Amino acid sequence: MFFSFKNNAVYLAALAMLMSACGPNNAKKLDTATEGTIRISVDETYKPLIDSEIKVFESLYPKAHIIPSYKPEAECFKDLLNDSARLVIVTRDFNTAERDYFKKIKIVPNSLMLAWDALALVVNHSNPDSILTMDQVRGIMDGTNKDRKWQLVFDNANSSTVRYIQDSINKGKPLPAGTMAAKTNPEVIDYVSKNKDAIGVIGVSWISDESDSLAMAFTNKVTVVKLRADYGSDFVLPYQAYIGIGTYPLKRGFFYCLKEPYHGLGTGFATFLGSYEGQLVIKQFRLFPARLNVVFREANLK
Repeated sequence: MFFSFKNNAVYLAALAMLMSACGPNNAKKLDTATEGTIRISVDETYKPLIDSEIKVFESLYPKAHIIPSYKPEAECFKDLLNDSARLVIVTRDFNTAERDYFKKIKIVPNSLMLAWDALALVVNHSNPDSILTMDQVRGIMDGTNKDRKWQLVFDNANSSTVRYIQDSINKGKPLPAGTMAAKTNPEVIDYVSKNKDAIGVIGVSWISDESDSLAMAFTNKVTVVKLRADYGSDFVLPYQAYIGIGTYPLKRGFFYCLKEPYHGLGTGFATFLGSYEGQLVIKQFRLFPARLNVVFREANLK
């Protein structure tokens, strides 16, 4: 078969256009560790902390844009599995089922514990019960404590806070009838501040006084409960030192979980969270940094 010069020219022009469309200039540009835009999903317990981390990261890398979505922890993992987010910031590592899934689809996920976090119990200022043993806490959480009437308040029915209490404190027992979900952490604080029988369960970063440069003062809207561990002798507040050495009993991890097929912005931000600068931000929000070399020293106060 023969082609005319005109037909050949048309063919070559069409081929050149096709090759150009497939070339690198029109390929989707991948984000890098310090440049681009990504969406991440974050356990809503950590909104104050992660808002600050993003602000610092983006000031260091102006071409990086991180868009967080704050939601219950279970929803964060759903986002990771259905590719709505490459990076999630949560209170636990991948479980066995999740790791098996990633192995099946030939993806190697990455995770790291960034800090020790704690849950705080908060009560109304007029509530006289602001010092509790862990036996009393367990009784309140499973409804067997009959010493007084308690209105238990959480942020969300599907939150990591609820999961921690059910798994680590109640050992699978249900929460008492009448337990309330206030929808958000600020609403927990607001509800407790107005109801004398309420006891709220909240992430410690939500009750820090941001005007206190030493992070030693709690919000004045509610009273933070002192707790005594099962084998402890002292009743303590969720200060960083007590969280770090384990004296404060309601302690949990703070993790990033990453599913990124290349070293992109998810990797860059996750690396920043574990860096010296990122860990200093964590320190300001009462969590105990896991990637800093912290030295405890005794001090005599006169």
